[in-house]
Amino acid sequence: MELNQIIEKLELRTNRLISFLPERKRLFFDDLEKKFQNRAILLYGPRGVGKTTFLLFMAKKRNLFYISGDDPLLLSYSLRDLIEKILMNYPGIIIDEVHSLPNWGVVLKTIYDSFPNKIIWVSDSSSVILKKSIVDLSRRFVLIKLPLMSLREYIHFETGKVIGKLQFPSEDFLNYAAEVVKQVDVLNYFKDYRQKGTRPFYIEGNFKEKMMNILEKTLYYDIPHFVDTVSDNHFGVMRAMISHLLYSKIPTVNIESMCKEWSTGKPKLYQLLRAMEEVNIINIVWKEKTERPYSKGSKIFFADPAFYYVFEGEIGNFREAFSVFALKEKGKIWAANNEQDGDFIFEGMKLEIGGKKKSSKLSDFVLRDDIDLPLRNVIPLWMLGMLW
Repeated sequence: MELNQIIEKLELRTNRLISFLPERKRLFFDDLEKKFQNRAILLYGPRGVGKTTFLLFMAKKRNLFYISGDDPLLLSYSLRDLIEKILMNYPGIIIDEVHSLPNWGVVLKTIYDSFPNKIIWVSDSSSVILKKSIVDLSRRFVLIKLPLMSLREYIHFETGKVIGKLQFPSEDFLNYAAEVVKQVDVLNYFKDYRQKGTRPFYIEGNFKEKMMNILEKTLYYDIPHFVDTVSDNHFGVMRAMISHLLYSKIPTVNIESMCKEWSTGKPKLYQLLRAMEEVNIINIVWKEKTERPYSKGSKIFFADPAFYYVFEGEIGNFREAFSVFALKEKGKIWAANNEQDGDFIFEGMKLEIGGKKKSSKLSDFVLRDDIDLPLRNVIPLWMLGMLW
């Protein structure tokens, strides 16, 4: 197939995708668009959070040429020649799922240097993809993250209402919560959100099945990009860790026990854990101020709290997983060294997470999921879903 024919087919596919863009988009897109000022950007984030949708909106708005890295058409011609031809006629190019392309790192570096006035925006599931390619490339590209959908965004999808963001921790909690409660039945929306609302494709239905597919694809397709060699046994180790985290009341992993059970060395197990965190399967919370990776006592949660509901796991861990997911986007969160101080330390605040009977211990605040308005030193858990 001739180069011009390939470009025509790619244009037709892009126009078709743009014609099906949803009318209602994530609120986060407005903030994201303001950050897209550099000519070389890597947009990263978990699968299914809307990276492709956002990039198609930007392609339409800025007249950029969009291609998907996993499009078979791209394998029928030299990638560099194809991009060079495109940039002769367009102000820039967007490459979605960039790591799907062969030798993409070398090609991007060449294009970046050869077309200093052109936009090159790419996307992937992790920022490490870029860093592992070419060191010079990571210095050229600005890294921007698209996180999971917030409760605030879910409420917007469901009602069309745009509720202001919570400024945590300086906001007047009571006045903010009272204003939200006047507008919506926030506890009811939070109940639905925790089961199906962390990714915008929930509106299409079959959320549970799609989430299971995302986990499988992330595990078997993305992990090998971060780990030099991955055997069937290593996949077995990771699946065992996922199962343990789903159904254990204590969100930790016994490294010694797993190494012995699966005949895997500690360095490899740590490598797998790091990879699982990089591809947004898990969040690891270190002990306060520790510099030793995966030190004893670190807590591990699913990066997407909805997985506890999708797999009918230990729902009690949702509270802490949700707190970690939300606060991690805004600052550094640690597991408290002293259990009497609470569960976590965030920006110097001691936080205890729990239900109605949870005591405050020595914490500054208790986060509870059974109330809609703050009490003395008690904050409704749903409020963490209003940070973006």
